[in-house]
Amino acid sequence: MILLRQGFDADIGLLLEGTYPYVSGGVSSWIAQILRGFPDKRFAICFLGSRHSDYPRQNYELPPQVVHCEAHFMHDADFTQTSDRTQNHRHSDPEVVAQLHALHRDYQETGVAQEPMDALLAAHAAGRHGEYDLTMTREAWTRITEHYRQHCTDPSFIDYFWTVRIMHQPLWSLMRIAESFPKVGALHAVSTGYAGMLGAIMKRRRRIPLILTEHGIYTKERKIDLFQAQWIRDNRGLLEKDTGEVAYFRQMWIRFFEALGRECYQQADPIIALYENNRQRQISDGAPAERTRNIPNGIDLPRFSALYQRRPATPPAVICLIGRVVPIKDIKTFIRAMRSIAYSLPQLQAWIAGPEDEDPAYASECRNLVRSSGLEEHVHFLGFQRIDELLPKLGLIVLSSISEALPLVLLEGWAAGIPCVATDVGSCRQLVEGLDAEDRAIGRAGRIVRIADPEGLGQAVVELMSDAAAWQAASAAGRRRVERYYTEAQMFAAYRDIYTHALTTTAAQAEAPWPA
Repeated sequence: MILLRQGFDADIGLLLEGTYPYVSGGVSSWIAQILRGFPDKRFAICFLGSRHSDYPRQNYELPPQVVHCEAHFMHDADFTQTSDRTQNHRHSDPEVVAQLHALHRDYQETGVAQEPMDALLAAHAAGRHGEYDLTMTREAWTRITEHYRQHCTDPSFIDYFWTVRIMHQPLWSLMRIAESFPKVGALHAVSTGYAGMLGAIMKRRRRIPLILTEHGIYTKERKIDLFQAQWIRDNRGLLEKDTGEVAYFRQMWIRFFEALGRECYQQADPIIALYENNRQRQISDGAPAERTRNIPNGIDLPRFSALYQRRPATPPAVICLIGRVVPIKDIKTFIRAMRSIAYSLPQLQAWIAGPEDEDPAYASECRNLVRSSGLEEHVHFLGFQRIDELLPKLGLIVLSSISEALPLVLLEGWAAGIPCVATDVGSCRQLVEGLDAEDRAIGRAGRIVRIADPEGLGQAVVELMSDAAAWQAASAAGRRRVERYYTEAQMFAAYRDIYTHALTTTAAQAEAPWPA
């Protein structure tokens, strides 16, 4: 564990995975916004990441209302240490071990978390039953071999054993984090996954409210990552493989993260999505419908008013993709689109404004694509940029992502009078074209194109950048839509009600007399 700031009691415990304060932009920007919007609340932050080397620097300075901030790196050696083997073995109960493996089997085969979770937490708190009991005792070995014979379609038992062990190791570490995290009045997880599971564990253990906000659907994004992952083994021979079947270990990981999501959904109230399609996805993934609601992102409209007043009559000859240089943003489609754009609009410049350190190999591939395409004079990598300084230079914001939630960058661009071209992912169509009849009457704030379609993306960019009247109409529509539906004040009011209710509930429970 790394302590970025050490404190004690707080009002809200923020549970974060792979975002603030180490990663810039996206969800991290929203977290910084929430912290700024509630200076009267004390926050304790728990950050979960992969390896410390993946997060070489802290990109946000912690504001005063963050009274505690700790970081845990789940694949570093100090995080993966198990508890004392002798003690665990002494207390090992074959029946409880069987329950743990039943829980494991449900996670893998059905994704349903069973009641043994409460028993497991109680036993762990009493110093019994850890990772050693699940994987290293005689009873555990029997269970693992039985499950392998009954369920595994991959011929490698060694890979099966280590997949089970590696998959579940963080669960015990999350329990240890839950024991030592400062006292808070309410928990707020900003994803499911490991952060959401930590929230579910603390909710069960401390009996305090858990709030969940999902920007994107975590399980959906993990599926994309897992289907692309090269580290997951498939040991079947060519004749054993069914081309329509997902490799067993890949499917294990997918179901594991689905199970973590369901456990978080069962413990969280409210369960917040940014837009209606994601709320429906949460329900289909196991969230109780009555606990779900939508709170869209909002922006500080006055902050961008000066930029809006300075918008030009004709667009600057610059298009910009603002985001991390990572595969999910599909930077390569943006670069490939510039081949046709440069032919139609040779004076146009394409900027990529975002950090490249999250996936250096992918960033290198993108730079190589620019060179091999002969686009060095047109496509430029700027690294991280201050949005206020960047927006006045742009004629169009482009998102070529294969997955998004409700992108703040589009709202910020519209507040400054800059329309967009975006792929048909997440809430982008709702944002650009409107949700209902009243919203659609405002007009289109840009253009929507298909995923991974450089030709379509290029055509949409040329259409807007070569037609001043269309550009002005989109610019005006974007500004009106933000003013009506997506202000920071609206978002802060909704979360203030949620925080107040959660903290009031905790205070009432603390004051209630113990039952006779």
